Amino acid sequence: MYGVAAVSKILLLEDDANLNETITEFLEEKGYGVVSVYDGLEAQEKLYESQYDLLLLDVNTPGINGFSLLHEARERAVFTPAIFITSLDSVEDLEEGFKNGCDDYIRKPFSLKELHIRIETLIKRGFYHEKKEFIAITDTISYMIKNNELVTEGKTVSLGHKESMLLKLFVKNEGKLIEHERIYAHLWDYDEESSDTALRTYIKNLRKIIGKECIVSIKKQGYKFITQK
Repeated sequence: MYGVAAVSKILLLEDDANLNETITEFLEEKGYGVVSVYDGLEAQEKLYESQYDLLLLDVNTPGINGFSLLHEARERAVFTPAIFITSLDSVEDLEEGFKNGCDDYIRKPFSLKELHIRIETLIKRGFYHEKKEFIAITDTISYMIKNNELVTEGKTVSLGHKESMLLKLFVKNEGKLIEHERIYAHLWDYDEESSDTALRTYIKNLRKIIGKECIVSIKKQGYKFITQK
């Protein structure tokens, strides 16, 4: 069994092999899952194959540059938080970066500690742009934002990996209809076969912990997560 704190997954695009390896090793030591690539075309391919919690993109890369890659992703409704890492230092470059959809911008050379701080800040904001430490699901059950932990009556609950991913999706979209197709895309990578039977099992497992009333089934459409606080 995995703990409910799912590993945050980062897509790293950096064509400098030494820097790519340094960043990858550092982030993996910090507990992140890293998919590292060296050119824009490969990054483009990986971006649509899986779900990520953060994009870390160099700008001047072979194939497709980071600006164009992120601009296209935003046009295709990919809203994963993104940080540009680049040696470009003009205000115009900074402006272009934000126009193309980045959430943060870090100039080379940078310290790995600074990079880590920026990454943690954005991943936490993946839920809300508010200074909240937890989301109250019921009077006795809370979702801890920073560590993606489910706590009931003061104790951390252990969940399977897919249940953990599903709960995170629900909490981020509280009160909204989440279509079946979106859930499948979130839980299963492109090379995995999605399963309606498996999804119903994950829903059943979550309902046993947080209550059936928190996860409402919308017939032939999807599910809606509703807190009972």
